[in-house]
Formats: sequence, structure tokens, C-alpha cells
Amino acid sequence: MDYEVIIRRLAQEGLSQFGYEVTCVSDGEKAIEAHGQAFDTDVRFDVVVMDLTIPGGMGGRETMPVLRKIDPTAQVIVSSGYANDPLMVNYLEHGFVDRMAKPYRIKEMVDMVRQVMHNHQEEGKTL
Repeated sequence: MDYEVIIRRLAQEGLSQFGYEVTCVSDGEKAIEAHGQAFDTDVRFDVVVMDLTIPGGMGGRETMPVLRKIDPTAQVIVSSGYANDPLMVNYLEHGFVDRMAKPYRIKEMVDMVRQVMHNHQEEGKTL
């Protein structure tokens, strides 16, 4: 989720090159709708990356609590150009699993998505 078309396009193209299926949306309302539809059809998103701030719209700060009601186990990475924002500093306290400061390279995003998926799979294993 990002309000900038170029960011969404680059993320989709970059992640797709590594075999990921990507759904892009521009704001929190659309993210909630897409996540709810996927959740209802048992086709879950493995990882969600959402921009913290959406000018004139619902950003990650407002979207996260609603998303958690739909899917308490959602693996959500917060992204922002405001690296010093208190939410970016204390992202775990707000329910996010990781954070990405903008600007970032697509390789960084791919590595982080891969790591979050790996960590989530490891959590689900019992010994």
C-alpha cells in the first residue's frame, strides 16, 4: 500500500521478478478491502507492506487496527520516509513485524519480505 504510483509499480515489478504474486493499492481503505476479500476466500496475503502516511487518505497508522480485526496474524511491514516517527521507532508496539525506511531498494524489500515469511513459518512450527 502506497499512495505513489511509481512506488507501487516498482514494488510489483521487483517482487514479481522473484516469484511473488503482488496486489497493490493506494490507501488504507483499499488495503482493508483487498485483505478482507482475500481472507474471506482463504487466499491469504503472506506479507503486507504499507506506507505509514497517505496524504488525504487512510495510512498505515489508521489501517493497522482495522486490519488486525480482520486478520490478527497478518504480517505487516510499515514503510515511511519519516524514519524518526515514533511509530517507526516503536513499530512492534503498534503490531507491525518490521519497518522499512524510504528510500529503499527493491532488493531490500525482497529480502525483508523473504525474512518475514521465513520467521512467520518458523513461528508456526512445533517442536
